[in-house]
Amino acid sequence: MLYVPVVHGAALDRPDEVDTVASAEAIAGALQRLGYRTDVIALTPDLSALDALSADPPFVVFNLVEALGGVSARAPEAFDRYEELGLAYTGAGASAFRASNSKLDTKECLLRRRIPTPAFWKDGSAVPAAATVIIKSIDEHGSLGIDQGSVVNGTHAAREIACRELEFGCAFFAEDFIDGREFNVSVVETHGGPRVLPVAEIDFTRLPDGQRSIVDFGAKWDPDALAYHLTPRRFGLDKEEPSLATEIGRLSLACWQAFGLTGYARVDFRVDSDGQPLVLEVNANPCLAPDAGFAAAAAEAGVGYDALIASLVDVAAHATPMVV
Repeated sequence: MLYVPVVHGAALDRPDEVDTVASAEAIAGALQRLGYRTDVIALTPDLSALDALSADPPFVVFNLVEALGGVSARAPEAFDRYEELGLAYTGAGASAFRASNSKLDTKECLLRRRIPTPAFWKDGSAVPAAATVIIKSIDEHGSLGIDQGSVVNGTHAAREIACRELEFGCAFFAEDFIDGREFNVSVVETHGGPRVLPVAEIDFTRLPDGQRSIVDFGAKWDPDALAYHLTPRRFGLDKEEPSLATEIGRLSLACWQAFGLTGYARVDFRVDSDGQPLVLEVNANPCLAPDAGFAAAAAEAGVGYDALIASLVDVAAHATPMVV
């Protein structure tokens, strides 16, 4: 029986990391149903738990490491170890994960490739006074540090960056706030190349008047938050607005190529007042929980959860190196 362990680096002190553990258990269940031998391995920052894989080499490592010791930027250390051990693993490679993990590095890459993205400032004091910006973490994901107070006037950007850096212990930056529609595009690797799954739109129409149309930390992770229940996803863009869906899909594939992505990824967009889609973030190895957006997009395309997990394992087992 082929061995496919599910490896993660999550702790249990944040809702987003608890979700990673739940995803690992769900994936392990799918792997068992598919006939694989599996277990769930929780990594500590020293990666010592991977040593046992030398004695029992897996067919593929199902990699869910998004952070080590609570630090996203350290996740590729696990990928490097897989490669040192000669192990195949699902999802993005170390270089692609590193390139897309930093939102500033992501934006620099997008600009070099002439892929549209909102204006941004690392130095909050450089933000134009008339601008409206959203303050985001540079390296942390899952909307960490984002709430309704994250959208501010340019004159307050420097202060808000400083306050959030003090509160969350990581670096923040300012991004031009695009007050428009938001789309999430899931892309999955197949043996014929990357496939764009049906585009999901976040429906903000149910939010109360005066509340910013954003998916903040509460909307993603807190069942007690109002926005958690009032920001559903919806599909159907390919039929309702095929030209917009085509352009968003084209840009998603351009991001896939620009970052040398493999396995699976999600690209997040906002559409400005001129109808131009702008890339907000490129997410290597997004959440694979059965109720998360990636699985929902796969289901919309007619791919069930177990079939999705099986395809990711199969692609990883037969992967060839990606050259950026």
